[in-house]
Amino acid sequence: MLLSNDGDFVYEITHPKHEINKTYVATLKGIITKKAKEQLEQGVPIEDYTTKPAKVNILKIDKEKNRSRIEITIHEGKNRQVRKMCETVGYTVITLHRSKIGNLTVKDLKIGQWRYLKQSEIKNLNKNMP
Repeated sequence: MLLSNDGDFVYEITHPKHEINKTYVATLKGIITKKAKEQLEQGVPIEDYTTKPAKVNILKIDKEKNRSRIEITIHEGKNRQVRKMCETVGYTVITLHRSKIGNLTVKDLKIGQWRYLKQSEIKNLNKNMP
């Protein structure tokens, strides 16, 4: 989660037209197939549009629990997009966590912990914006 009192900055990094990558980790009900992964990577039709291609990595397959964990990177970030994309290819999202926006990651933060952005991180995000 990114908190800011700068509405323009938040708009710039979250609005789909600025194409800032957003990476999510999703746990899916079922074992994801190669075909479903490829469909997500090519873009899938949801509602009234087709998503842009996504980058998908399969992180874990748990056959015993009938679950898959994937990492999916998109730049659109429309409302409930990852959930809708997964549903389109036949999977229900059990858990979903945004782990990265641009180069910002929550990797070193514990649950409930927060930190200020470094000036270099803000500059790096701004470089990615039009």
